[in-house]
Amino acid sequence: MKKVLMLCVVFAFVISASVFAAEKSKENGYVGSEACKSCHADIYNLFVESGHPYKLRKAELAKKAGLPVPKGYTWDDISYVIGGKTKKARYIGLDGYIITTDKEGNKMPTQYNLADGSWVNYHAGQITPYKCGPCHMTNYSPEGHQDGRPGMIGTWSFDGIQCEECHGPSSAHAADPKAVKPIVDTSSKACGKCHIRSSADKIPASGGFIKHHEQYNELLAGGHKDLNCVECHDPHAKTAVSIKTDCSSCHSEIAAKYEKTIHGKSKIDCKSCHMPKAAKSALKTDDYAGDVRSHIFKINTSADYYMFTEDGKLAKNELSLEYTCKLSGCHASMSKKDASKYAKKIH
Repeated sequence: MKKVLMLCVVFAFVISASVFAAEKSKENGYVGSEACKSCHADIYNLFVESGHPYKLRKAELAKKAGLPVPKGYTWDDISYVIGGKTKKARYIGLDGYIITTDKEGNKMPTQYNLADGSWVNYHAGQITPYKCGPCHMTNYSPEGHQDGRPGMIGTWSFDGIQCEECHGPSSAHAADPKAVKPIVDTSSKACGKCHIRSSADKIPASGGFIKHHEQYNELLAGGHKDLNCVECHDPHAKTAVSIKTDCSSCHSEIAAKYEKTIHGKSKIDCKSCHMPKAAKSALKTDDYAGDVRSHIFKINTSADYYMFTEDGKLAKNELSLEYTCKLSGCHASMSKKDASKYAKKIH
């Protein structure tokens, strides 16, 4: 009876906190992405499929998406799910801490990888608060605890990256679209607010791969540092359909020559070599292929060059042949010395 009473008190507090957060959002001028839908239906439809709004979502929404839960847990034990749209899902308990163990506190795989249905460890056995602001939510404040859950660091108006995280609070725009315009920031720095780790002059790495969400660091270090992300990407769309400018638009002469080579005739496109999957979010498919494409672009064709520092904690500003020539995949039988010889005349 005491346990039931305690649960009722906890849930009442959580509901009160949620209502308070909703009211606070309105006061701050945030109205939510649904308010954008009626006038911007096409953009809205691209956005909801992009993965951005699913960086964080309540358990009841993730449950409807058909995601599984860690072994021994039920949806009644989960408050939120981190991700679960494109690469992986991690789970937050009712106390707001990320689940890293079984219910008895023993180490257990609790990260679900969508690509192959595998479960892997994530900070196994550690007490891990959810402190992923401001990159997984909209209108983040580092103060307080969302829903009153002690493990959730900070508060926010809406879960996931909603329209207003990039375009600013939009209640005034929704009320009078012609008189009040939303923020439109097309700089790479706007994307770099979330697509970064550490400082902009470093590219953190681990286990032979660049860590996920490093695209801004990579862009600044690589051959296209003067470009803005939106020159190539539609920021509203998921990666697979967001490319609006292909490489030949700027590199027409190289592209024309490349089409006549053995790789060009085999329909191996530019990104296969210049944007190899040298970063990893959830899974790797072989020794030199993760699941996220690099944005460094420039390739060092020297047989003596390796793209990571000796301790493996940082990536350098050029790609190396292991990753671009896929020396554990496409060209697994080729030595790096031979790859270097051929790569110098690849175009």
